[in-house]
Amino acid sequence: MPDEKPKLTITRAIGVACDSIIVQIVRFLAFIGISPNALTAIGLGINIYAAWLLSKGNFFGGGVVIVGASIFDMVDGRVAQSTNQVTRFGGFFDSVLDRYSDLLLLMGLLVYYGSINRPLYVILTAVAMTASVMISYTRARAENIIPKCKVGFMERPERMVLMMIGTVLDHMAPVLWILAVMGNFTVIHRMIYTYQQAKQLEDAQLRAVRTVPDPARIR
Repeated sequence: MPDEKPKLTITRAIGVACDSIIVQIVRFLAFIGISPNALTAIGLGINIYAAWLLSKGNFFGGGVVIVGASIFDMVDGRVAQSTNQVTRFGGFFDSVLDRYSDLLLLMGLLVYYGSINRPLYVILTAVAMTASVMISYTRARAENIIPKCKVGFMERPERMVLMMIGTVLDHMAPVLWILAVMGNFTVIHRMIYTYQQAKQLEDAQLRAVRTVPDPARIR
């Protein structure tokens, strides 16, 4: 039987339409010859402006700017691939500036909640900031001893989507609770996963050593 074509659902249609727009943007940026690293830096600059808007309590404006910045976040890697400019430093540079963007946005919220004397949300934002850093840190450290550590729900795309929803809809309080709680659960999940994977590797190495014959006993 011939393979059935996937049904075109509303969400799939939206995804296809958005991807086609991104493809056109990538083609234009590749045509004008802009550097992928420059796109990454521009994205950071836009997020700095978004953080300033959030610090003033302009959540809707900040959310719209975050959406704009996310476009640069989505296209820099694709532009690098389409123009054969993929480099080790480019991936490193992108990761570092992503961390700055994440922290700057939450710092904007921290300043805002401090200015209106909401200590609970100052603490909550600080916990969310800590989780944001530790999610990336645990993966980086884990992948020094195991091949991959991408487990957990609260990776950067999920965090950024939540930030967009919370700011545009002006409902940051529940979003901060999710970021703080689920973010730290992701860190714990990665710690447990790394322990399990590292133990499996160590046990496999130990079994391999035990099965190697002792040359002194070979006659």
